[in-house]
Amino acid sequence: MLRSVLVGTGSALPRRAVSNAELAERVDTSDEWIVERTGISNRHIAAPDETTSSLATDAARKALEAAGFEPSSIDLIVLATATPDQTFPATATIVQNNLGCRGGIAFDVAAVCSGFLYAVGVADSMLRSGMAKRALVIGSETFSRILDWEDRTTCVLFGDGAGAVVLEAQEQDGDAARGILATRLHADGAHNELLYVDGGPSTTGTVGKLRMKGREVFRHAVVNLAEVLREVLEETGNSPEDIDWLVPHQANARILDATARKLNLPVEKVIMTVGQHANTSAASVPLALDQAVRDGRIKQGDLVVLEAMGGGFTWGASVVRM
Repeated sequence: MLRSVLVGTGSALPRRAVSNAELAERVDTSDEWIVERTGISNRHIAAPDETTSSLATDAARKALEAAGFEPSSIDLIVLATATPDQTFPATATIVQNNLGCRGGIAFDVAAVCSGFLYAVGVADSMLRSGMAKRALVIGSETFSRILDWEDRTTCVLFGDGAGAVVLEAQEQDGDAARGILATRLHADGAHNELLYVDGGPSTTGTVGKLRMKGREVFRHAVVNLAEVLREVLEETGNSPEDIDWLVPHQANARILDATARKLNLPVEKVIMTVGQHANTSAASVPLALDQAVRDGRIKQGDLVVLEAMGGGFTWGASVVRM
């Protein structure tokens, strides 16, 4: 059986870390208020010379190094982002050029916070169909560029960063076969007004700023994430008890706790980095995954579930045998 095996991870963060205390000097908020409602203590903010493509390139290089592959061996790059360097061309092509692996397939995916899951699903399908043999799947964001810094209910929640994985098409056999076992993706455009950016080339001709109705987003997130996790586990014949690690989208500590409770999953099995990175949108799942791989928690053979939900709404989950 041909499977997309995850063979390397990498991540990158902007140089500047911004604590809640520093943010409170600029915005009418406090460390206590932010931590109590979100679990966030810190986030990284990109400098003018740090872009979505530069962060993505750094994360990709680290993932390639971990996999032991040369950039020239990559024939597919799928980059998830809601904050591209330019309207076009795709930021993935800029990363491709930076890495020096020209000539293969490279394109962006736009599904906001669940973009990385969408990118994984697309890359997995292309690898299993034979269109490519080795893929870089990247989530990279500079959300600080689209925040309204006068809106304390949203600007404290987000940060910048990038994460990447290398997938390779490999023949795998048996119950312990490694690779992506299943991915389930969903969308419901009826909820556009709950989490969106109020601008774009076709409507206002501007980039726009992020707008969110936090309470409604929270309610939908807990329900949708629990349902898609059950759905993808059922497809693979697994139960929550079989999960070694859950790597969720890092939006809010309360959402992570509530999702774990709905699945009767011990919180000790949930990878949480939201306190250090805040919500980095499409970058949050691969960022958290890379941290847990590099600190030794996630090991080869572990059953790992990735999940996320983003504006629109979009949501999804993937089961991976590392």
